[in-house]
Amino acid sequence: MLRTVDLRGRGGDGSDYRSLVPRAAFDVEAALDVVRPICDAVAERGAEALLEFAEKFDHVRPAHLRVPAAELARAADELDPDLRASFEVAIDRRRRVAAVELGSADETVDLAPGARVSQRMVPVGRVGLYVPGGLAPLSSSVIMNVVPAQVAGVEQIALASPPQLEFGGLPHPAILAVAHLLGVTEVYAVGGAQAIAMFAHGVDGLCAPVDLVTGPGNIYVTAAKRLLRGMVGIDSEAGPTEIAILADNTADPRFVAADLISQAEHDPMAAAVLVTDSLALAAATSQAVEEQVPQAKHADRIRTALTGEQSGIVLVDDLDQGVAVVDAYAAEHLEIHTADAERVAGRIRNAGAIFVGPYAPVSLGDYCAGSTHVLPTAGCACHSSGLNVKSFLKAMHVITYTADALAEVAHAVETFADAEDLPSHGNAVTVRFGGRS
Repeated sequence: MLRTVDLRGRGGDGSDYRSLVPRAAFDVEAALDVVRPICDAVAERGAEALLEFAEKFDHVRPAHLRVPAAELARAADELDPDLRASFEVAIDRRRRVAAVELGSADETVDLAPGARVSQRMVPVGRVGLYVPGGLAPLSSSVIMNVVPAQVAGVEQIALASPPQLEFGGLPHPAILAVAHLLGVTEVYAVGGAQAIAMFAHGVDGLCAPVDLVTGPGNIYVTAAKRLLRGMVGIDSEAGPTEIAILADNTADPRFVAADLISQAEHDPMAAAVLVTDSLALAAATSQAVEEQVPQAKHADRIRTALTGEQSGIVLVDDLDQGVAVVDAYAAEHLEIHTADAERVAGRIRNAGAIFVGPYAPVSLGDYCAGSTHVLPTAGCACHSSGLNVKSFLKAMHVITYTADALAEVAHAVETFADAEDLPSHGNAVTVRFGGRS
């Protein structure tokens, strides 16, 4: 089921590994032509357009675009007790980790007597959070988006998730219940690109524009983010989910197979890649996958993902080459199943999140590890971080100089300004000390 890519004997600096490791094509640019008229319609016709798109794409016309508070409370009241307890564990652990992510808020540097620059970390004022509701109602994404925003101090949090025909035009009740548990009262039954447009443009009488949009979604949600970026801030352009597993002959093939399958369950385009220097493990994992997939509820979806161009087993000469390969791949989720896994994990530079050892599967991070599961995809982990408290903060410098402190660097400013042929810049300093104006 899993194809094999043999990189043995292909050493060097690893610069070409990224192109050789399986990864699906994800053409966001092509989707722009689809989402542009949707976003334009929302900007021009507001709620009327949102309702039309709900009927077209979600096959239901919501009675309320904004979910009534009573429906949020009802969803929480009707939660299965075990599920509610699971939500509460996940919320508590994510909040505790988020408190550490916050770090020290403000810093001040005294450069000279009377010369001070302070950095203030200021929360974004209003955030729109998107929660998918397609193949899987990701109630966990509510936690992953809302908790760090709350810890950062965001004052206004709005949440959108697609209306569901099965639930009378409301988002999935689990999503509503988690929103209620977290104290989020502004929830919209709006999905897809139109939700991003609603957040960016605002809709009169319904939803005020936001400053930042976060949360994963399909290619059309991602394309809408790209289209509207600049009008509104975005967290990232999320592609299909992916897992890479770096493993040696100490790994348990049943665990490795189960973890590859767990990510393939997300989406037919999900990527599942095993990187190993052990032919025996590769063979055993392939066999375990063949045995486990037919038992899965979503076997067809999983099989499509595992047999796609984005998935496979990558053979390497040794662990050093394996580290170079996974660093070049820069996976959203990276599991380490090797001897001395913590030491190996410490060598990794590029990954959205690293799961160390046989008892830290990615599914733990999806729900209850305390870490974020909104992570960079498509190799973007080489330059970007997962969604965290700092994603909702802006760094703002505050500059305070006395006359004496300015006088100390006045000549440097004037000289710099002349060198750039911007003499009025220099004059703005000179005039303060009785010079030309």
